[in-house]
Amino acid sequence: MRGRVLLIVMLATAAARPQVAPSASGGYPTSQTQMMSPPPVSGASYPTEVGSAVRTNYLRGGFTSTTAYVNNLYAGSGNTSTAETTVSVLPTIAYDATTARRRTSVTYSPGFTFYQPSSTLNEVDNTATLVYSLRLTEHATFSASDSFQDSSSPFSPGAVGTVSGSPESSTPGAIPPFAKRLTNSANVELTMQTGPNVMIGGSGLATELHYPNPAQTPGLSDSNSRGGTFFYNRRISRSQYFGATYQYLDMLANPGTGTYTTQTHTVSGFYTLHPTARLSLSVSGGPQYYRTVETPLPAMGSWGPSVSTSVGWQGTRTSFAASYSQSVTGGGGLLGAYHSRSANATARWQMARTWTASTSGAYASNKAISGFPIAGGGSGHSVSGAASLEHSLGNQLSIAFHYDRIHQSYNQIAAIASDPNSDRETVSITWNFLRPLGR
Repeated sequence: MRGRVLLIVMLATAAARPQVAPSASGGYPTSQTQMMSPPPVSGASYPTEVGSAVRTNYLRGGFTSTTAYVNNLYAGSGNTSTAETTVSVLPTIAYDATTARRRTSVTYSPGFTFYQPSSTLNEVDNTATLVYSLRLTEHATFSASDSFQDSSSPFSPGAVGTVSGSPESSTPGAIPPFAKRLTNSANVELTMQTGPNVMIGGSGLATELHYPNPAQTPGLSDSNSRGGTFFYNRRISRSQYFGATYQYLDMLANPGTGTYTTQTHTVSGFYTLHPTARLSLSVSGGPQYYRTVETPLPAMGSWGPSVSTSVGWQGTRTSFAASYSQSVTGGGGLLGAYHSRSANATARWQMARTWTASTSGAYASNKAISGFPIAGGGSGHSVSGAASLEHSLGNQLSIAFHYDRIHQSYNQIAAIASDPNSDRETVSITWNFLRPLGR
């Protein structure tokens, strides 16, 4: 995908520089002069690790075997639900290297899932993430991230989801159950501290969504989004930041015929408060202008509000993050432009040395702007939740119990309307190893 190829080229160029370090972008500053890039503009997710999971400078590998029960799966275009048993194997390799001025973190997980009795749904998955940051000079920082997923499962790989303080870059919430999809999201950012309490910066993002088998996803289409953000960030105390941003997004749905594009221009003010090094609170909002073209309707444009707020807490044994956003969006597999509202939350608690509980939830509501009843358009909402309990059986072995549920209401989208609910219960056994780097 073009976004991923571009990011790899940029990283290869940056990696040729002398070794330097990660910025505290998105994190609490470590000195009186160092500034951070607040959550509304950093593009990064809030950290969710707790206890011994908080590590840097390591090489980690492992193998997970999962048995799951899905009690209401609609295979293909059938109208009768079936009870499915799945068996998955998931090798994982992760690398994290941190120096005084550079950090590189890479994770890759190929997966193999076997369904019974619907063996036609057997799948090979691939998930990869990359996070990179580089202190170019004492006052300038480059950071980049990329996330790729090749899967047909509507469920997230783990109970703990991700929560970002940045606004949505495409329409959230519509996931075709058990249909093959490829997604990629890339983000780059450059920040420069121009004074003791002033920072300026810019970022770019690119997302791709592709359905290899359109017969599995009637009513949905491939889509992508491109955009950029420029911001001014001022520190008014060690724990308080405020500033302004301008963001441009170009979101395109590609059904093969016709044109469905949404472009937005958003000007926002933001405020971030760090009462302690472990807690972050952010709010942003401002006017948004959108222009949308939906075949066969004429182009239309208007103004509206864009609002987002988020909170993140990372303690020694607990972590919590939550966000809410409201704006005009496009893409995400849906045709047309939408007034979107979304909320996400995740929490993790290490109850004892060998017991950890996790939970996450998400809600998204999308209201079509045109109201024109086209296939792949129309309003809808989704609600999802997950919970897990993990028990360590030793330094290298653990067992986890996991539950997921997804409900989606999109009556005009055949790929979702025939299977509005999905539930899954799983038991997983994981073996892993961890090797510190540079010791």
